[in-house]
Amino acid sequence: MTTRGVQDVPLTKGAFQSRPPPYEEPPEWVPHFERANHPDYNNDVYNFLPRTVTLQRSKATDQLGFNIRGGKEHNCGIYVSKVLPNSEADRIGLMEADQILTVNGIDFQRIDHAEAVKVLKMNTSITMVLKFFPYGYDRTYDKSRYQNMASSSSLPSPAGNW
Repeated sequence: MTTRGVQDVPLTKGAFQSRPPPYEEPPEWVPHFERANHPDYNNDVYNFLPRTVTLQRSKATDQLGFNIRGGKEHNCGIYVSKVLPNSEADRIGLMEADQILTVNGIDFQRIDHAEAVKVLKMNTSITMVLKFFPYGYDRTYDKSRYQNMASSSSLPSPAGNW
């Protein structure tokens, strides 16, 4: 049986199917009595719970103070990718890898990137429900592992700045 590329395996003559990504070893197990002070283990679930923040701007043309990446067209949610130091977004606690769940009651879990930018920019009072979700955020940088190989070559980068 011949193979083409790293991920393609022939099923029948002329038909190919993508292989799942290579197995990754799980992180080293941390005994429960060492977890409180271990640098690779965070047992504070509070950090990962949804939280609500409100960002106020005097006019809609003022900077938001953060960048986003992701979107429905990239098969992922909308994530905060950068927070400008000393901005209002920084002061209210936005962090890189925060997933934006809703903005002013609009669901951001299945929204196109361009629509998300439009919603964020058109409001002066932005109430967001966020959750810190670094695993999902990391996926926005590793398209080859999480997107269909056929569609990944035709999609633009999930990064978005304004």
